[in-house]
Amino acid sequence: MAEKNKKKEQKTTAVVTKDSLSFFEKYINNASPTGFEWEGQRLWLDYLKPYVDETFVDNYGTAVGVINPKANYKVVIEAHADEISWFVNYITKDGLIYVVRNGGSDHQIAPSKRVNIHTEKGIVKAVFGWPAIHTRSGEKEENPSLKNIFLDCGCSTKEEVEALGVHVGCVITYEDTFSILNDRYYIGRALDNRAGGFMIAEVARLLKENKKKLPFGLYIVNSVQEEIGLRGAEMIADRIKPNVAIVTDVTHDTQTPMINKITQGDLFSGKGPVLSYAPAVQVNLNKLLVKVAEENNIPFQRQACSRYTGTDTDAFAYSNGGVPSALISLPLRYMHTTVEMVHKEDVDNVIRLIYQTLLNIEDGQDFRTFTK
Repeated sequence: MAEKNKKKEQKTTAVVTKDSLSFFEKYINNASPTGFEWEGQRLWLDYLKPYVDETFVDNYGTAVGVINPKANYKVVIEAHADEISWFVNYITKDGLIYVVRNGGSDHQIAPSKRVNIHTEKGIVKAVFGWPAIHTRSGEKEENPSLKNIFLDCGCSTKEEVEALGVHVGCVITYEDTFSILNDRYYIGRALDNRAGGFMIAEVARLLKENKKKLPFGLYIVNSVQEEIGLRGAEMIADRIKPNVAIVTDVTHDTQTPMINKITQGDLFSGKGPVLSYAPAVQVNLNKLLVKVAEENNIPFQRQACSRYTGTDTDAFAYSNGGVPSALISLPLRYMHTTVEMVHKEDVDNVIRLIYQTLLNIEDGQDFRTFTK
């Protein structure tokens, strides 16, 4: 009897192919800092184009692929393309460089990191320097902060630095690249949220390869400038004026040390997509996600987000008089570091959930609970 009551272990069918994984690696390794996303957007659109009817890019770089562009009823699936980074803020007379954040960059992980400074003349290599442990003996330990982290690009004067093309306002990204850990986790910088851009592109691929015809217009949207306030989503929501929006972003795996489950929730990498409960998440659209997940044996988790989700969901939900919106999150470890980790099966299952949900949305569907 006990055996009968045991929940059957669900095995995930792989969605990501060898070719799509090759694109994913290239896409993650490319730098797309907030405000400078265009190289990554070019890569993404080139990958997406065979699976959509048309594409366009807005003034700030948000990239969109459209299926059935003439349809009146419009559904958006969305992720954001930008990654956290730094700006050159001050160059000393000795050729050292101080920085300010571009997005939520973590000053504590900066010391000893290798970086790329992006200039009009090309990439300039540098490192975040830090005093050796031997030199700090007997001194009061200073923690890394914006006041004391600095870049060294091998120059000894400000003039040398400027001769390389470096100036105040140049953007800086980390060098770290994509890898796979234990054949289980994808690792890299900017999985927040280029993993999302990858997943929505894979949804478009599946629709094309499986010859699925949608009764509405589908807008696959890779927004810019999420990391500094959901700005790209605000702009593109106003342009597209969608009827429905399904957003995918990352959320925290809370199983590693120093994370408080009481405040952050109890979420696991490898246990499926996370569905959010928040004022911006439209109740009936969220119920549809749950129903689709259950009917297709897609494991999922739940998360409460209090006043807002902190994702592009909020921007879409409160645009154009209110757009039914929902959030599907990918559990991620070590957010805003260079070793962000996501489980391969979670990536497959987010793709599956978005894909199956689209097949269950009707043309003109009204998600209101009541109309009078």
